[in-house]
Order: sequence, then C-alpha cells, then structure tokens
Amino acid sequence: MTEELFRSDAYARTCEATVLGMDEHGIRLDSTVFYPEGGGQPGDTGLLRLADGRELRIANTRKGAQPGEILHVPMEFTNWLRPGVSVTLEIDWSRRHRLMRMHTCLHLLSAIIIAPVTGGQVGDGYGRLDFDLPETPDKDAVNEQLTALIGSDAPVSFRWITDAELDAHPELVKTMSVQPPRGVGRVRLVNVEGVDLQPCGGTHVARIGEIGAVMVSKIEKKGRQNRRVRLEFPDANLIPT
Repeated sequence: MTEELFRSDAYARTCEATVLGMDEHGIRLDSTVFYPEGGGQPGDTGLLRLADGRELRIANTRKGAQPGEILHVPMEFTNWLRPGVSVTLEIDWSRRHRLMRMHTCLHLLSAIIIAPVTGGQVGDGYGRLDFDLPETPDKDAVNEQLTALIGSDAPVSFRWITDAELDAHPELVKTMSVQPPRGVGRVRLVNVEGVDLQPCGGTHVARIGEIGAVMVSKIEKKGRQNRRVRLEFPDANLIPT
C-alpha cells in the first residue's frame, strides 16, 4: 500500500519516498503527495527526482489494481529506476491548487442547487455538475449565490465515519453516478461549515474564500431531467505560483 500523504495535508507539495516497483502501468512508491485520479478529480502531475539530479516527469497518477496501490505514470519509462531507490516527489502545485479550488467550489454549487447530482468533472480552471432537475436554474441567481458564499470564507474541515454510519445516513450522498470511496471500513466527510457536508476523497482548500472569483459560464439542458452547470475561473491572476 502507498501512504496517502495528500489525505492529511492537501497543501503538501513535496515528499521523500522509496520505490517499491515499476512496470508498464506506472511507478509504485511507499508514500506520495500525488492525488490519484478519482471522484471526478484528475490525477496529479509533477516530478520524481533522484539524489543525483536525474528526473522523471509524472504525466498522471492513478489507482492501481490492488487496494491502496497508487501508480505514478511517467511521460517516458526508464530502465534506471530500481526498487529500494529513494526519490523526491514534487507536484505541479499551481495545477493542483486550481483543482482544489474548483473541487471545493463544486461542493458549494451542490449546496445552492438542491437536486441529486448525476455527474460531474473537476478540470484545470473549470468544472461542471449535472443535476437531476426538470427546470433550468437562473444563471445570474446562481452566480450571485456562489459569490456570496465564497465571500463568507467558511472553513473546510474533514472527519471520518464508518461505512455503517454512512449507510444509516444516505442523505449525505448527493452524487448518483459516483459513490463515496469505500473499502477500508470508513469514509471521509468534507464539511464546509454551515454550507455543505458530504463524503469525498478529493483535495480541497482550507477556507472557501481561497476559491476566489468564479463564474457560471453556461447552464445547459442535456435531457428532460438533466441540467448541466459549468463553472470557470475568469482571472488567471488568481492562480498561485
């Protein structure tokens, strides 16, 4: 299993790790700050660096076939990486932070539009949620509510509940297409204080004011009972370096 350092600290940008193995699917490490693709959020990208200065560019991060296994997919595979070698990992922080901001913003959107979520995507500077909804929400009203919520700068915290506790409270699950991550006997809840509480394994900002300026770029009718709401960050100057 890979120790998932991003679970306890989404702001950790680097870590030391030991290579456990490597094959055509990717590199396995004993610990990582790289988030693996899942729950609508893309996998992290970045660098893997050896002590002698050699580097591998990590193009994607995915979950492996075994429970708890994380695969770091390099842009090019190499024959000089061996099990037992110590490496330094460094994520593309600017990209990760944009994903964190958008992921948290989509949680706010699900609190504004009260309807089951049938699909979603967290993108780099954009995102969307699909709602099981017969009527099209007013775009200006959603924009105003999002802006007001972000301005409240509510804190974001996390806690864990057991699978049994989640089964006893099905109302916590808003997504119809993506189920909460299970398999270890407990599920993490993301709490936007006073705004939203739901299971989620993704990375999030510490306070919602950190999301910054965001806009509803489009609301589409995708079917009789499906409305797709798209968000985007309008100002590149808000992206951290």
